[in-house]
Amino acid sequence: MRYPSRIHLREVSPRDGLQAETTHLSTRDKVAFIDLLSDAGFPQINAVSFVSPKVMPHMADAADVMAAVKKAVHARYPGVSIVPAQSAGATDSMHFRAVGMPVISVFISSRLAGYRPDRTQDDNLASAALAVAEARANGLGVIAVVARAFGCSAEGEVPFDRVLRLARGLHEAGATEVCLGDTSGEGGPAQVARMVGATLDAFPDTPLSLHFHDTRGLGLANVLAAMDAGATRFDSAVGGIGGSPQTRNSTGNISTEDLLHLCEDAGVETGVDLDIVLEAYRFLEEKLAHPLPGRLGKFGRSKRALAS
Repeated sequence: MRYPSRIHLREVSPRDGLQAETTHLSTRDKVAFIDLLSDAGFPQINAVSFVSPKVMPHMADAADVMAAVKKAVHARYPGVSIVPAQSAGATDSMHFRAVGMPVISVFISSRLAGYRPDRTQDDNLASAALAVAEARANGLGVIAVVARAFGCSAEGEVPFDRVLRLARGLHEAGATEVCLGDTSGEGGPAQVARMVGATLDAFPDTPLSLHFHDTRGLGLANVLAAMDAGATRFDSAVGGIGGSPQTRNSTGNISTEDLLHLCEDAGVETGVDLDIVLEAYRFLEEKLAHPLPGRLGKFGRSKRALAS
């Protein structure tokens, strides 16, 4: 097993995590939580999503949250633009920049089902590519996220050629990073290793990130397989919370504190303070008023890790 000397973590609990919760945190609590994550040293924090409150009511206060958080000099706070049917538009791109979000994520799904009758996947790709191009024209970096890249809970395995075609379309439009999302936790280590290797070969000069869900308990195994194949950028969520409200069988993200503990054991640097992350875990568990899926917050570091 090959481990990189260092990995780059993007913390997604304020957005991907909280969107799946029945409890709605107050704006004040969201700000306090994000500030803890900034203090922990994350290089990227997926803080909010600017989408319709009807679709995602948890994000209705996104602008207020971004206006109040203390933006650490070491961190970026990428926004999220979900483009199922039309371009986000230049006005939205300017809005992201105005609220201190120099990077946005543009999503496209690899699944074929679920589109409006008057739209095809090519239509959606064209809209997403236009959103990427407009964001780049307005000075923003763009993370091109291919959702359900490792399979779909409704359709099963997704041909990798389709995933690669979607990623290439957004890359050619100007995306500055490619992210493969395992939206409902369909992937396994062997598949992950193959796809990561092939994607790195396809985009050798573009950062590749991985977004795993732990639906079937393979989240950290998939991280290890991705590391061994050359990946160094990963999304995770404090407490392992998360999941798409629109996706069947979508459970939480891989747990940030569990991943940090793994990295400590393997000698992989992250630049993130695990003690502050555990403080954020306790804060979040108290505010959500239920146990969180992550393991380390329950049991603490192993004696071996403490001794080292």
